[in-house]
Amino acid sequence: MLSQRFLLLRSAASFTRRSFCTGGALKQGKQGKAPDMIEGNPQFHVSNVRNRLREIVGASTNWSDHQQAMAERVSLSSMLAKSQNELPAKRMKDSYLEVHLPLGSEPQLREKYLTYHNTVRFGRILEDLDSLAVLISYSHTYNSELKRSPLSIVTALVDKIDMRQHVIYPDCDIKFTGHVTWVGKSSIEAKIHMSQYRDGAYASVLDATFVMVARDPGNKRAAFVNPLKPEGPEEERLFQEGEANKSRRVELSTASLLKVAPTQEERTVVHGLFLNTLDTNTVSFRSRVLPPSSVWMEDAKLKGLEICHPQERNIFNRIFGGFLMRKAYELGWANACSYGGCRPSLVAVDDILFQKPVEIGSLLMLSSQVCYTQGTYIQVRVHSEVFDPLTRQHNTTNIFHFTFTSDRDVPNIMPKTYGG
Repeated sequence: MLSQRFLLLRSAASFTRRSFCTGGALKQGKQGKAPDMIEGNPQFHVSNVRNRLREIVGASTNWSDHQQAMAERVSLSSMLAKSQNELPAKRMKDSYLEVHLPLGSEPQLREKYLTYHNTVRFGRILEDLDSLAVLISYSHTYNSELKRSPLSIVTALVDKIDMRQHVIYPDCDIKFTGHVTWVGKSSIEAKIHMSQYRDGAYASVLDATFVMVARDPGNKRAAFVNPLKPEGPEEERLFQEGEANKSRRVELSTASLLKVAPTQEERTVVHGLFLNTLDTNTVSFRSRVLPPSSVWMEDAKLKGLEICHPQERNIFNRIFGGFLMRKAYELGWANACSYGGCRPSLVAVDDILFQKPVEIGSLLMLSSQVCYTQGTYIQVRVHSEVFDPLTRQHNTTNIFHFTFTSDRDVPNIMPKTYGG
């Protein structure tokens, strides 16, 4: 709803303390090398996450073999539970994982994560978070009696990413930890904490909440997952928080402006915007005047196109969700940079919705739109769709929301029509 979007930035001052920018020049020295990441220590490296996922589902690293392996997965349907009652309850610690990203200990790894300005590419962090959320979900559903998992677990939603630290340093080791915090019949909520080692200790960087869904081997219908049994007050709190998150998502979906009319408050806001842009000389609906220090919303767009090659596929022979998030973030960042006239810093990520999978070979069209501004804050919505050149049809696949901050006040964004 419009009012909820407005409230997000109106309360921006309250979360400035956790604002985030992917900055920080490279510095020499060993202050960013964590003792648990020194050479020889056993650890789960971030590069091994996707390899482990391939082992779990029986996917191949070779494109032609991968297709055959995915076709063979259909035979695993007989291993699916007929009801959730057939599956043993799992504990939160059963899905706990710790994964290392040694940017400080392995300098050769940094190049993948660096921008031209020696800052961290947050899009790469999004890719790692997405892969880890999938692996955490598979850890929850693990069955030692099965050689391969019959479940196809995919990302349905990135509920939110809360930033806890102002800077991610490109020369300091990073650690991801996470586990399942809530489970429905076929859905899983996974929380991930990211921290970075600096000045002799780990400091919190961000907390992310992912919602995953389990489907059959052919990714055609929902499949049951193990129930979750909280242990102790803290785990009960996390589980109840997951229940509340589910209720909130249902409420927001039913209150969408695509389904119901605006509230009285929202109608008042929209009417006020209209009156503020009305040409008083003509008093015509067609004649509009742009207020000072403002930009029409239709002039604050930036678009991109991606050809979806097999290299960016996930373990289920479709485009990797982390890749989509990275491309959407980078386009949204570029739009905020163009709009604000400087390099913006990321403040918050929310409501990354995965509506449909993106097939290999698709033409992926990305469209970013500045949809709200206040002071130094810029909110960008990125819409992605696949285009079929043969049928000329467009189908929405994802919707992303990013909030950035500039180092100066930015122009006010003004909608020209009801839709923007």
